[in-house]
Amino acid sequence: MSSLNVLLVGTGRMAETHAQRFAEIPGVSVLAAVDVNADRVQRFSAMHGIAHSHTQLDEALAAHRLDAVSVVTPDALHAPVTLQCLAAGLPVLCEKPLSDSMQTSQDMVAAANRADVLNMVNLSYRVSGALHLAREWVDQGRIGEIRHVEASYRQSWLCSPYWGEWSTEEAWLWRLSTAHGSSGVLGDIGIHILDFVTAGVGMDITGLQCRLHTFDKAPENRIGEYVLDANDSCVLNMQMENGALGVVHMSRFQTGYFNDLSLTLHGTQGALQLSTGQCGDKLRACLGEDRHIPQWQDVEVVAQPDTFERFVGALKKGETGSPDFAHAALLQHYLQRCLDSHEQGRWLDCDPLR
Repeated sequence: MSSLNVLLVGTGRMAETHAQRFAEIPGVSVLAAVDVNADRVQRFSAMHGIAHSHTQLDEALAAHRLDAVSVVTPDALHAPVTLQCLAAGLPVLCEKPLSDSMQTSQDMVAAANRADVLNMVNLSYRVSGALHLAREWVDQGRIGEIRHVEASYRQSWLCSPYWGEWSTEEAWLWRLSTAHGSSGVLGDIGIHILDFVTAGVGMDITGLQCRLHTFDKAPENRIGEYVLDANDSCVLNMQMENGALGVVHMSRFQTGYFNDLSLTLHGTQGALQLSTGQCGDKLRACLGEDRHIPQWQDVEVVAQPDTFERFVGALKKGETGSPDFAHAALLQHYLQRCLDSHEQGRWLDCDPLR
């Protein structure tokens, strides 16, 4: 089979990862890159050995025989770029979030269905072997009926400089300011932990109540042009479609954790505890007679293909891929309901999008 030609749209920081990962997969070539900034796209292409540079998407689509498009633009441009590529009949891998609004996300899902082509979103923690095996065991009924769920996404870069000094670096300051496009910790990492939860339990969320909080971090909560008003911490109570209850924590102030996701599933016949992040990818199980002691056993896990490998694999086989646009739109729906719940101060149902 000849090389698969990928068009990369957007050449910012996340595009570095896309270019590197596609280059590492045999039989794949990033043939061209697009960015409205001519100097930037030319530098990016030279750095990554990309043969062609364009400043207009129309021009790139017309100039090359393409097999797929990877969209790594700012969030507000995900929809128009993706819709144009789908209209051209091209499979699309889109960076998360799917879009900057629920309406455009649903438009993208509808367009992907009409085009009947592969569509996926880059939710990077699907590479977790612990998550993959936990879901397999849940589907096999090894922990019985799930009754309670606990999940956390822990970061602490607001009280530790391991990723840099947040108070002086624009890369972090914008994440604290709604005027600069941030939706806070909920918008930044909420999609990852909610994907982790729903992928692990294999069920949708039917209702939730969310509490957000922004802490004082500077005099008058301002550093230069940045008003520090985006949420820093979140606690989410939720209910799954089988009635199970759950609690999700996410924060940039969870001292002692650089970047760590955890999920515990309690069922009628056992429990699973998984984590991925700074301490590796781990799964522990309390099953069978162990639950009466109680005693937990470490379980060996195998890392799974990442989004880029799964996208290319599905492309070569002509199969569908996961997570797709419909799943990403559902996650975005949950995040919007979280914001609505906080603003209204009450429990809200999550009407299904499927």
